[in-house]
Amino acid sequence: MKQQHKLFILRENMERYKTDFIEFLVRSGVLTFGEFVTKSGRQTPYFINTGNYRTGEQLGKLGGFYAQALVNHFGTEFHNLYGPAYKGIPLAVATSIALHAEHGHEASVTYNRKESKDHGERGSLIGHKYNGTERVVIIEDVITAGTSVRETLSILAANGHPEVIGAIVSVDRRERGRGELSAIQEIKEEFALPVFSIVDVTDIIRHLHQRKIDGKVYMDDTTKTRMEEYLAEYGING
Repeated sequence: MKQQHKLFILRENMERYKTDFIEFLVRSGVLTFGEFVTKSGRQTPYFINTGNYRTGEQLGKLGGFYAQALVNHFGTEFHNLYGPAYKGIPLAVATSIALHAEHGHEASVTYNRKESKDHGERGSLIGHKYNGTERVVIIEDVITAGTSVRETLSILAANGHPEVIGAIVSVDRRERGRGELSAIQEIKEEFALPVFSIVDVTDIIRHLHQRKIDGKVYMDDTTKTRMEEYLAEYGING
């Protein structure tokens, strides 16, 4: 009975950090609802713009959510966070700070330039320099086509070849790419690389439907129906 109680508390805490993150997305203006067009040309009823994080408080909280997701999925069995330019850079830095402050875990940070320098600090990587002994987690905002992850794996293979053990993203849209799989599923299948999200779109629908956030309902019945219809057309199975 004690073990079952501990498992219940663990699940409750994990669910709480997810719902807190969803409300954080709304309050930060990162998750919005309406009429949008994705990069692939699809008309979507919701949009996630991580470029709207713009305050120290928001970045501090964001790093905390990423850090919690890391500990939930990888424990502390990793040494380094890699942030792909450009959005991954502040994410990796904020997450590293939160890991140290909230979990007592020291993880170095590495990120890349878009172009290599031939003077001063030469090369394309900044921060921790790899020697091949590190266990690395990639920190991303979202994975849409998987291009950034493929580029990252190529860069790291050419710079010390550390062991990449997985990736963390903020939101999984659970949406098909060109085929029947999502970009996250394609990465998992192609590279045997686990990719975890803090939340996915089904978590968002389940938590926000008819729920007031600071006195306002962001997802009414109509919006919920439109999101479900979108997933029925473009979503993945399973």
